[in-house]
Amino acid sequence: TMQGNKQMVVIHIPGTLSANITPKWTAEHGMTLLHVSAVASNDSSATLKIGTSADDDAFLAEAAIGDSGTPVEKARADFVGGEFPRLAKGDIVVLTLDYDGASGTAAQNVTLALTFAEG
Repeated sequence: TMQGNKQMVVIHIPGTLSANITPKWTAEHGMTLLHVSAVASNDSSATLKIGTSADDDAFLAEAAIGDSGTPVEKARADFVGGEFPRLAKGDIVVLTLDYDGASGTAAQNVTLALTFAEG
């Protein structure tokens, strides 16, 4: 079982995207990625990958996000290696949202939600 505090990082990008979005932040302490939820309000071709500044898909290989308000969820089995990704204090987390996948339909009103456990 998981112990410790959990924290969520939620990113909402309003409007129709016209470029890729790459939010980044530095891990304040050691933490473990438990769950990802990603969705656009329209039927888009957008994809998401998650990793670090050293390897931008180290945690989650590029995959389609949810469409028309129904989020796609990613958990342990979906992460690279089938394990919960671990971050050390100071690691730079990188989310790469490709707004239209392979030149498909641009995403609108995207919400990304990540749940982390301390440690």
